[in-house]
Amino acid sequence: MNQRKLLQPRVVLDTNILVSALLTPGGKPASVVEFASGAVLTPCFDVRVLQEYHEVLGRGGFAFSRDEVARLMRDLRRSGLPFLTPPSTFPLPDETDRPLLDVALAADAWLITGNLRHFPGVSKAMDPAEFLALLAKGVA
Repeated sequence: MNQRKLLQPRVVLDTNILVSALLTPGGKPASVVEFASGAVLTPCFDVRVLQEYHEVLGRGGFAFSRDEVARLMRDLRRSGLPFLTPPSTFPLPDETDRPLLDVALAADAWLITGNLRHFPGVSKAMDPAEFLALLAKGVA
């Protein structure tokens, strides 16, 4: 395993962060995704999370180019760490978010989301602005 990945902050990116990053390239979600695709953060995922990314980003309503989505997925996989995750029992208002939480718990990662209400009581869940502020302070 790449030693650099072990030292970088680990993140799990909610799918809404990827969507926001592609829709608004100069926004805070885009900064988080750029860091996760580069050498600043280590994105963590499992097969379920990658499937959700592919499914949502491939929806016709967004009209993202296939090349753009393929490049993003390749970059995240290349810079990331895959996990095999057991299902958690932490209560969630929306069970479709379970894979994201499972990976975040298994990886001891920050869960970056635009929907904090979907992760009540999850101490390492935060929105992109909060996370970028922590990262700038060297706390993340």
